[in-house]
Amino acid sequence: MPGLTVERLLGDLAAELDLAVVAGAKGLGNCVSHNRIQRPGLALAGCVENLDPGHLQVMGGSEMTYLDGLTSDQVTACLMAVTAVDMPAAVVSQGRPPLPAMTEAFARRSIPLLSSTADTRRLIDTLNGYLEGALAPVATVHGVLMDVLSVGVLLRGKSGVGKSECALDLLMRGGRLVADDVVTVRRMPSQAIWGFADDGVRNRMEVRGLGIINVRELFGVAAVRTGMRIELVMELEPFDPACQYDRLGVERRSFDLLGVSLPCLKLPVGQGRNLAGIVEVAVRSFLLTQEGVPAADRQRLWRQGGGVCGVCPDGPAFSRPKTEVE
Repeated sequence: MPGLTVERLLGDLAAELDLAVVAGAKGLGNCVSHNRIQRPGLALAGCVENLDPGHLQVMGGSEMTYLDGLTSDQVTACLMAVTAVDMPAAVVSQGRPPLPAMTEAFARRSIPLLSSTADTRRLIDTLNGYLEGALAPVATVHGVLMDVLSVGVLLRGKSGVGKSECALDLLMRGGRLVADDVVTVRRMPSQAIWGFADDGVRNRMEVRGLGIINVRELFGVAAVRTGMRIELVMELEPFDPACQYDRLGVERRSFDLLGVSLPCLKLPVGQGRNLAGIVEVAVRSFLLTQEGVPAADRQRLWRQGGGVCGVCPDGPAFSRPKTEVE
């Protein structure tokens, strides 16, 4: 898992959490390597083995009250044992002033000791949410990420196959652009894959013959998004008469992205094909599959049932219609 320096965390959250460096400023280059914080309550009481290296530590009211009841020498001995663990930094919540022995112990180990005026619960929730995103596995893929009917669709294919033109047609149909050409993807702890655009190309799209256009300025703020969960991948490729394409909707293809398997469709690009319309229909079909059996399987089961008891193409169950004789 990638590391996150304490200096970067401080720069991103200083204003929101009112963070300030109290001691150990030499260790601002230390890296947080886990996306969950820890509270060192048991460690302060002597169970140091419960501390995991690389975790950001939060010291709330319970920890500070416990330390207030110790003598200066006891606090020093306690904190020297705790800071001996590979700890990137610690944050004191509720604006409570650290004890002099605390600042001395953290400064000696070059471990940043931060102070925040936020209450402990808000501090933990904000830090956990921030770390989940900042420490998520990251990759970049070539393609266009669109929001189509609230489904994140990643259009992939070789340069010049028509990804941006298809995305432009989708914009005209009410779709929303997330990223064009280069998509930054992150795998969240829930195993959901999210895509984003880099700051330099956000809201922009390259269309051959037009150049680079600003989608936000041309179509309005509702035509762009800063991020989107990727749920469907569509591979665009030039039509090849010798290639066998799925014509019944029964083929199941997937695309691996950061270790997560995503459903994938292969769409041949031929002259006169309405790609945007096909993509939109594919998304509607994908939404239907989330509610039950895919359309192709409903048709197959209906035929296998012989019209007696099975699955109707238009619904989950059906009754055979009466014949003229009946």
